[in-house]
Amino acid sequence: MDIEFNKNEDSLKQLSFQLKSKLNKIYLGGGEKRIAKEHAKGKMTARERIDYLLDEGTEFLEVGAFAGDGMYEEVGGCPSGGVVTGIGYIKGRQCVVVANDATVKAGAWFPITAKKNLRAQEISIENKIPIVYLVDSAGVFLPMQDEIFPDKEHFGRMFRNNAVMSSMGIVQIAAIMGSCVAGGAYLPIMSDEALIVEGTGSVFLGGSYLVKSAIGETIDNETLGGAATHCEISGVTDYKCKDDKEALDHIRTIFDKLGDNPKAGFSRVEPAAPKLDEKEIYGMLPADRTKPYDMMDIINRLVDNSEFEPYKELYGQTLICGLARIDGWAVGIVANQRKIVKSKKGEMQMGGVIYSDSADKAARFIMNCNQKKIPLVFLHDVSGFMVGSKSEHGGIIKDGAKMVNAMANSVVPKFTVILGNSYGAGNYAMCGKAYDPRLIYAWPTAQLAVMSGAAAANTLLQIQVSALKSKGEEITPEAEKELLERITAKYNEELSPYYAAARLWIDGIIDPLETRKAISMGIEAANHAPIEKPYNVGVIQT
Repeated sequence: MDIEFNKNEDSLKQLSFQLKSKLNKIYLGGGEKRIAKEHAKGKMTARERIDYLLDEGTEFLEVGAFAGDGMYEEVGGCPSGGVVTGIGYIKGRQCVVVANDATVKAGAWFPITAKKNLRAQEISIENKIPIVYLVDSAGVFLPMQDEIFPDKEHFGRMFRNNAVMSSMGIVQIAAIMGSCVAGGAYLPIMSDEALIVEGTGSVFLGGSYLVKSAIGETIDNETLGGAATHCEISGVTDYKCKDDKEALDHIRTIFDKLGDNPKAGFSRVEPAAPKLDEKEIYGMLPADRTKPYDMMDIINRLVDNSEFEPYKELYGQTLICGLARIDGWAVGIVANQRKIVKSKKGEMQMGGVIYSDSADKAARFIMNCNQKKIPLVFLHDVSGFMVGSKSEHGGIIKDGAKMVNAMANSVVPKFTVILGNSYGAGNYAMCGKAYDPRLIYAWPTAQLAVMSGAAAANTLLQIQVSALKSKGEEITPEAEKELLERITAKYNEELSPYYAAARLWIDGIIDPLETRKAISMGIEAANHAPIEKPYNVGVIQT
């Protein structure tokens, strides 16, 4: 019996159980009472609509499930950002689905809702896959209109994207299944085809109350902008459906006749499970994040047949680079080695730290993967780049810049999974959110910040103590300890993957056993978008 393995296993399984419990709560949206109200109107919920629409027995990769988690509590919260988004399959065709959740503030748009909708469109644009909008929204949440309406990445960007996506030939289908008002009315009508549900669907620039106050006309919403009006009088919508299921069935009919498009041509063979037991990952990732471990133990339980071809295996050992397959797809993996290694020059190198030689190796490997058209997978457990006079004199900034340059200019799709630490410039070099990974997910063991909690808390403490002293105030050891505990608690909350997921810095939190699925579905989506741009790193430090 391996006691350490069992402790690690218990810890990660507990975190995974907590993840599932949190997700089950989020899946209820605005709660069971609100769900019952939607059912009483003859409507399905957002998640029920998606379940019905997608091919039975196929996977759905949700994006942004934790968006808004713990935010907007002063107005009752906004579970999942009031919208459900993800990648799924309709008639065997991979697509993005966006479904407003009317159980959450009648589907109103919060700032995070706009950000999440734009992320869904971004996935559709980058991968050139169709997108379906299941519209059921009361429009902008007015108390926060200044944070939703006017800026470049706010609500209006959705309709700009509708136009751009149409010009790119990306199929957009919209079903109006509830309210669709004001500026939001443009989203379905700027789509290729729009369906509307009788009795529950309505679309207009101004509702009956606004019409009354603006021009004095008295009219009900159904007459103003219901299904009969727009399918028989205005011609605004294309199809009238009697209920939610008929609308969803009609979307499936549309998808059944879509033509195919050119593919990127990424290599795929018959998928194979890892030969080593994937479930052993639970016991191999230390519960204590300061402890070393061999990242190869994790990689060999993620890749097909547990087969991995290392690149420059004995050089730059704190970064593991190499080729493998995940669910049949060829991938180039860049991963942080967390065990202490010894270079051939006799230098002991700390795990999770990027040194000059490892950055140099990774840059060359990334360039090779671009040359060979192989998607890149980044596995994070990184503390940052090495510091100190030896590293600075050795040109760590130059070598780090080379790695960042090679990665940032990659034309092959990049996918990022944060297993443990993701701190500072290490996050950047390993393709953090700022570097356009097609998808970025985290395990429940992840931490994401500019530096570790202990280092940051002590730094922040010294700043606050110095500020007090500059005012002539002295602080007792007891008060200093209390202040440190308060700072540490706040910073640790911000380190949490849930904090990151709530703000869409990551696309979601997944159980380690879902990693292969997320990467495979991501590469499948990316394969719909042929690479059109030549790989060019520009001026690079050598």
